[in-house]
Formats: sequence, C-alpha cells, structure tokens
Amino acid sequence: MPAILTIHDPLRPTARPVGIDLGTTNSLVAWVDHCAPKTIAVEGASALLPSVVHYAADCSIIVGDRAKALAPDHPRDTIVSVKRFMGRGGDDEETRRLGPYDLVPGGSVVRFRVTGREITPVEVSAEILRVLKARAEQTLGTTVTQAVVTVPAYFDDAQRQATKDAGRLAGLEVLRLLNEPTAAALAYGLDRAAPDRRPNGLYAVFDLGGGTFDVTILVLDDGVFQVKSTGGDTALGGDDMDRAIARLLFERIGVDPTGASPSLTRRALDAAREAKHELTEAGSTIVRLEGREIPLERGEVDATVAPIVARTTAPVRRALADAGVGPAELDGVILVGGATRMPIVRRHCEELFGQKPLADIDPDQVVALGAAIQADLLAGEGRPDDVLLLDVNPLSLGIETMGGVVERIIGRNSSIPTAAAQVFTTYAENQTGFKIHVVQGERELVDDCRSLARFELRGIPPMPAGLARLEVELVIDADGLLRVTAKELTTGIEQQVEVKPSYGLTDEEVERMLLESFEHGSADVGERLLREVRVEADRILAAIRLAIGRDADLLDDAGKAAIDAAMEALEAAKTSRDHRAVQELVEALDAASREFAGKIMNRSIARALEGKSVDEVG
Repeated sequence: MPAILTIHDPLRPTARPVGIDLGTTNSLVAWVDHCAPKTIAVEGASALLPSVVHYAADCSIIVGDRAKALAPDHPRDTIVSVKRFMGRGGDDEETRRLGPYDLVPGGSVVRFRVTGREITPVEVSAEILRVLKARAEQTLGTTVTQAVVTVPAYFDDAQRQATKDAGRLAGLEVLRLLNEPTAAALAYGLDRAAPDRRPNGLYAVFDLGGGTFDVTILVLDDGVFQVKSTGGDTALGGDDMDRAIARLLFERIGVDPTGASPSLTRRALDAAREAKHELTEAGSTIVRLEGREIPLERGEVDATVAPIVARTTAPVRRALADAGVGPAELDGVILVGGATRMPIVRRHCEELFGQKPLADIDPDQVVALGAAIQADLLAGEGRPDDVLLLDVNPLSLGIETMGGVVERIIGRNSSIPTAAAQVFTTYAENQTGFKIHVVQGERELVDDCRSLARFELRGIPPMPAGLARLEVELVIDADGLLRVTAKELTTGIEQQVEVKPSYGLTDEEVERMLLESFEHGSADVGERLLREVRVEADRILAAIRLAIGRDADLLDDAGKAAIDAAMEALEAAKTSRDHRAVQELVEALDAASREFAGKIMNRSIARALEGKSVDEVG
C-alpha cells in the first residue's frame, strides 16, 4: 500500500475514533471524555437519532426526527428500520413483509425504489452514519474519520459486511465491528469487577432491540471476554410488537389491515410505538388514529405482545445449553435494547434466568457507550489491560484449483490473527511441481477474484496421480499480513511467500466485489459445478485410457465396447452447459468400468503376493 501523507492543522485537534450504535429504531454516537464514555447530542436534540431516512422529490435527503415525521405521508419514500434489510435478498419472504416499500423485484440485494431512483440498505445506513459523524465533529471540534460500529452477535457475514460498507460510504474507517453484547459488557465494566463479584466470570446479555434479538453467554477469562455461545433471531424485536399492537388498533376502528393504505399503515405503526412507550410507565393511554380516540390498557397490550416475548425463550435455553451452564451459574444478566424497558419483557427475563437483570445503564445507550470504550482503547487511550478484541478479514482467501475454480481456505469476516490449512493432491501422472495461485474474493471462479500471489513448489518426486499430498496453509497475523506456506507432506519440501491481502483494495473495489458476489451468486455456483465436473470427466477418461493401454488383455469384447461407448458419450457431453448431464455420464462410465477396475486390482494383488509364503504375507 502506498504511503499516505497527512497534513495536520496545528490549530485543530487530532481526529479521534468514536463508538457508534447503528440501531434498528434509533442510532447514536459516543466518545470517551476524561476516561468516562458519553453519548453525543446536538443542542436541543436527544442523543438518540431515529434510524429513519426520507428521500425527497428534490433529491434532498432528510435523516432523523424530521424524516420520521414525514413517514406517514410518504411511506414509500421514507425508509424505517433499515437494519432489518441489511444483507438480505430482494425476494426474501421476510423482506417483503417488513414495510410498505416499493421494492425492486429480483436480485440478491434489496433495492428500494424511492422518488424515481433505486437505493440499497447500505446507502440508507450510510446516510444515518453521516449524520452521526457530523454530530461528533460538531461536538469534538475535529474531523472524525474512524469508528467502532456495533452489530448484533447473530448477524451473519453478509449483514456484517453490509454494515462495514455503510461506514465506508459515510466516510468512516470502521476500525472494528464490535458485537453488541460485548459492547454492553464493556460499558458495565464487568472486566474490571472485583473477583468476588464474578466468581464464575459468566454473564448473559439479553438484547431485544427494534429489529433483532440476541442472547449471548460471555465468560471473562484473564481480562478477555470470550463468547461461549450465542443465539437469537434477526427477525424479532420491537418492530414486531408495533405491528401486533397496530393490528389491535385496526381491529378497534374496524379496518382490515391487509387493505389499509401505506399511509394509514405507517400512522398506525407510529401510534402503536408511541402507545408501547407510554405504557412502559403508565397503566393506560389514549391512542388517536383516524379521528378516533382508542383507550388501551397495559394488560391488553401485554397480552397482545406476549407471544412475541415468548419467542425469546427457546434461544435463551439453547444458548445456556450450548454453553453448558445453568442460570444459577451466571454472575449477572445485562439488558440491552429499548424493548427491554417494557415490564413484561423484564418479568420474562427474570423468570428465564432466575435473577433480577442489571439495568443501571440506559438500555438504549449502553451499546454505544461500550463501543466508545473500545474505540478509545484502539486509539491508544485506554488502559493496557483492557479487553482486546480482534479485527476481521474483509474478503475470503483461497487458492486456484483445476478448472479455474476457487477453493476457499479462510472465509470472509474471520477474526484475525487466524490460520487455516487444506490438503490437495496431484491431477497428472508424475507431476514434479505445484503451481500455487492465491486469490481474494467472494466469487466462485478465479477470473472474477483478485490475484494476490503466484509461486511454484518444485522438486517433488514423480508419483502416480493422487498420491502426492500438498498442504497449503494461510496465516494472517494481527497486522493483516498474509503468509502462505506450501508443503509436500511425503517429502517435506516447503516454500513460503508473504503478501498483503487486506490493504491493496480500495473501498470501491471491496464494495464492488461484495455486491458482485451477491448478484452473480447462483450463476457462479452453476459455473463452478460445471467446471468441477469437467475436471472430473477429464480425470476419469485419462485414468481409463491409461488402464486400457496397460491391461487391455483383461477386457473382453463386450466389456471394451461398453467402456468405449461410455467414454464417447462423456467426451461428447463435456461441451454441454448442463453439469448434471455431465455428472450422470461420469457415473455411467464409472459403472461401465467397475468390473475392469476390479480385475486390475486382483492382478495387482496377485503380483504383490507372487513368490511369498503364507507366513510372509501374514
């Protein structure tokens, strides 16, 4: 990577990283001020920024409270709870259920059609991050370019990468994607608690936010938090409660929710959310919808959302079982997410774990505060014995195999440092060298990935095809440096090269590679299967030709005719684009030559035993 010259203004403070909670309902940014984490709010506004983005007809973009106010009248052009769309496919059933949006059909990436243009969840999230970045810059009086961004522990690779790409589009270097449960544990200072307060070092984090539910069992060992188990549901949260309450409101005013207009649906959802918030403290409230005043009691709302709250039970029990611990062994339970304010949720949590959960820190702010602590540590400001959390490998790493396909060895978003190895063998007879081609990317074919390194391992003794054993090991250190080792296991011949896999890609290249892997995923898999079966066809054809030339006398006329016919059919089919058809003919040739292969095996055994006594064989 070329050196970058940065010119600092001596009158302007040095930029520092911040912590960001990119939430489903609300988002916020925090920083560490004199060893104390604090959330950042602009004057006259809450620290919580509604995660709502409105795309106006004049091409302007509005984020936050103003966008939220526009949502009822512009439901298709105002994206709410975008976090639930991150990493999803355009035709997922859950995607279609999530809101009154005009979604572009097809494709592996969700695309919203707003005011005559198409946008992705990554772009929507980037708008939220830009506002949070601006808030931090206004408060700190400096340019903010780095951040630790939190994600649910249950987010998969696609969702995590989409979050990181959103940060890049917003002009932020994402130093780390920090799991929300670990961020909460950092905010509570559990790593610094006295040993008598944490005899087992075991904690549960119960995180019920607007769109996702996570339960994580953490163990603190020598100042390092390790995840023992995690579970949850990426489609369970406060939004589901809002929809259930909105259906109750529709029932009260005699409207079929399936036939309601997008505008009325949005107003009902907003009214439901406000009622849910009010009933957290009050026993009753009045909801105003369509000119009607609808009284609601906490008890009836609790009964409405009880089935949703109950869905947290199975993941909790599964996480405890996976960790091999019982509720009584936990030193504490932490509540995270705005939905955990609801009395019914807290009661349910207490019943599940058999203890009163920790709720001293605002559950809406605890994750951002923990992210700020981690950002401070990465900036070199934290204590040297603070919890160390590891970075991730942004794109998969692998090597080229026969047919030009990629065999992945280290997956995308693997924590680093990391190492992985895989054993390969020879394709050709008497092969004396291996050509190693290391690539980076998410596509199935080498041509669609980025080449990182090429080298050759020479000096391998000639062996029959399939007997040599080549172990290729990829090792990524904490600085992102990749070391590739190729070793022939039967001879011990070895060679190493070092490459830099992470820093040679621009932000645009990483995003393009990710999006292309989504868009071409199914086609890539089909092409990979086709190339692999063609390689297998060539292998079996070469092996049978060699066997016939060596042991033709073992074949009778009928056997040879059957094998010749099967070989001709397979040769003709190799140009086909139907990998299933080629595979069937490979299997047919294998079946036709099975008796011949058995005779060759018998001859080999007989030659090996020739001239030996029974005692020598034994």
